Amino acid sequence: MDDFLSTAQVAATAGVHRDTLLRWLREGRVREPARDGRGWRAFTRTEAEAIAAHASDTSALVQQPTTISRLEAADWDLASATTSYLTHNIHPYPAKFIPQIPNMLIQELSSVGDTVADVFCGSGTTLLEALQLKRHAIGVDANPLATLISRAKTTPLAASALEALAEHRFSAERLAASIEPNAADLFSQGLPFKSRAWRPAADVCETWFEPHVVEELAELRRLVDDVPNDTARTLCAVAFASIIVAVSLQDSDTRYVRRKKQIAPGGAVRKYLRQLQAAAAAAEKLADVVEARFSCNVVTANVLDAPELPPFDLVVTSPPYPNAFSYHLYHRTRLLWLGLDPAPFKAIEIGSHRKYSAKGPRRATVATFATELQAIFRWLRTQMRHRGHVCFVVGDSTLAGQRVDNTSLVADAGADHGFVEHARIGRSIAATRKALNPKIGGIKTEQIVILQKA
Repeated sequence: MDDFLSTAQVAATAGVHRDTLLRWLREGRVREPARDGRGWRAFTRTEAEAIAAHASDTSALVQQPTTISRLEAADWDLASATTSYLTHNIHPYPAKFIPQIPNMLIQELSSVGDTVADVFCGSGTTLLEALQLKRHAIGVDANPLATLISRAKTTPLAASALEALAEHRFSAERLAASIEPNAADLFSQGLPFKSRAWRPAADVCETWFEPHVVEELAELRRLVDDVPNDTARTLCAVAFASIIVAVSLQDSDTRYVRRKKQIAPGGAVRKYLRQLQAAAAAAEKLADVVEARFSCNVVTANVLDAPELPPFDLVVTSPPYPNAFSYHLYHRTRLLWLGLDPAPFKAIEIGSHRKYSAKGPRRATVATFATELQAIFRWLRTQMRHRGHVCFVVGDSTLAGQRVDNTSLVADAGADHGFVEHARIGRSIAATRKALNPKIGGIKTEQIVILQKA
């Protein structure tokens, strides 16, 4: 049998994944070989050379119609889709896409064992879907809160983590009880709860939090820091961060203005306990879904710095729309309570409303975003495996009163660096989705741009 090659050997020779070769065989794109006595495929040297030629042929860049046509025919509005399963809902994150979008793209444009990346991973939606579909995942984001959430969302809980969570939950429950002493208890002093633990600078606490909430958050933060297990501590930190805006005087995740809220003593701790219980229950289920052999690597980095990472087979991402949102601002109190400095992220945030609404010569423009896209695709050119796909989910922006076609900016930047456009698929944005910024509130659709490395 020395004159014959196995499926794995032919795939390696052709420079494609074994699953890709099997798909070509099923679709009739290459000829099915004879089988040996064990029923395994036995390729001749001639057949292997023909497959290698097919793999290197630029005509192979033209997708088999069934793949793109299936994607184009799909219902991308997904109006009735359930989006909160598993850990997708452990932390609020504005403007994230629904998990069904990366799920469908990953199924059609990659194979089991491939590496799927999201270079603006946000809260890790693409990463979790990739792991569920038996792919490796790589996430990149400049926002340290985003990468913290992504790690918690994609890490199953081992027995040791569950034990640490149980002990931490018991400590938090005792804290809740100490804040609300029994009035009939003769030993009760009836004094407000005070914590000696660390808290952010006084101006942050006084501006955005009621005094009793500051004390509760400080003690909760101390309890989180004391969790001995890394995985459990990350999940607790995310549960802690998830309640910060709700118990603050910040109106919401999408409005950075003060609003009086009725947070009773003990309310912050009780809210944390509810969030932690829900997050732990969701994370515990990951062990039944995500196989240990598939890895997820989450990196806090600026994609404009071209971070050194393993190669990608597929990218599914949604970049920040220019002028749409300022994550450093709306996540500021969360970052500060986690002991993180928002300033470095603020300086490099792509698409920031603050950057595009600034006055004077430092104001960002359409050219700013176009230049950033050029840098991103220049880096992706080195990161993507041959004929790997890049999928951007993007909508228009409004800059200086003019509508900007971000979809074309993405496609043009890709073309400049050897990425062939295969499709632009429109989808409607749900009417219930909050506008990120009043100036772009009229946007009702976005596009899924599918490109392939030539």
